[in-house]
Amino acid sequence: MEPLYGSWEANMTHALQRSPVDVCRQRGEDKMVIGNFGVVRVVRTGREVTRVSAGDLCLMQAFARTDDLGYVRLVHAYDAPGTVGVLARQTKIREHLLMRLRPDSRYTPQQWAASYGRYWTAWDNWKVAYACWRAQVPVPPSELAIQPLVFGWGGGVTLAELELAARDGFAVAMASGNPTRLAEFEAKGIIPVDRRQFPDLDFDEARMAAEPAYAARYRHSERMFLRTIGELSKGEGAAIIIDNIGRPVYRATLRALGRQGVLTTVGWKQGMVLQTMRATECIKRHIHVHTHACRFHDMQEIAEFQERTGWMLTLGNQRTYTFDEIPDLARDYAEGNLDSYFPLFQINAN
Repeated sequence: MEPLYGSWEANMTHALQRSPVDVCRQRGEDKMVIGNFGVVRVVRTGREVTRVSAGDLCLMQAFARTDDLGYVRLVHAYDAPGTVGVLARQTKIREHLLMRLRPDSRYTPQQWAASYGRYWTAWDNWKVAYACWRAQVPVPPSELAIQPLVFGWGGGVTLAELELAARDGFAVAMASGNPTRLAEFEAKGIIPVDRRQFPDLDFDEARMAAEPAYAARYRHSERMFLRTIGELSKGEGAAIIIDNIGRPVYRATLRALGRQGVLTTVGWKQGMVLQTMRATECIKRHIHVHTHACRFHDMQEIAEFQERTGWMLTLGNQRTYTFDEIPDLARDYAEGNLDSYFPLFQINAN
């Protein structure tokens, strides 16, 4: 197969930074080709291949190893040894990792390539988080006196998940310090929350004890954040908070979560180890949800849901990085110099 378009994902940056793990060392290999998600063209097939044919456009999947229920254990082109990602001009892949794109799809290959890794992760996480919330709240959001709030920290996964939350009847809000992104939220019906209102919301326990000036700045930012959530939730606190950031916002996030609230995450962008006051979480009946990617067996259902409902990003005039510009994309992503949550690159001609 030959990759056409791909999406730059957080785990690609993790691989380059060799953090939180050195995946080459973990795989026992000197070098590897990264890239988990993209639209590829089948060039030729082996004699026993039946699911795809030469010329098919397909979505490449990252499910190198799964458990019995179809949840991923090892990720293709990341921690699965011997696997090659979409930054290769041409490579071999097992047919079960390719899902044919519908020839009559309402979306372009670029839209699929840029979005499905994040959208499908969002679909799976929301499915679990909403079920957990309903486990303690016996009625749907539309039947409550006050419309419950779902708030999001993060990027493309969070944005896609908030769109699902809105479809299920929640008020939705998301934070960013980027004016372009704030305008995008508003256009999608998501309440934009300007991150610059609480610039020092970056919790560090050691600094809190050692630096009074830092502690004062942090507490002020936390109060501003909690006031914002209080206003948006009409004093109830957030019903669900999607937090794919971690340590800097974790303390404030837990304080912003209402009773019977759900804290849900699929990522750990800043900080893998967090401290929780278990007694407080028990008393407030908070549920913590952790998911990773989606279920292999759900892929077709999610894609059909997107075709049916229009749950898909609009690319607009965002930049598509060429193969030779991949180092620029890697740097721009790591430094936060992208306006889009769905960075797109091209490997071969469509």
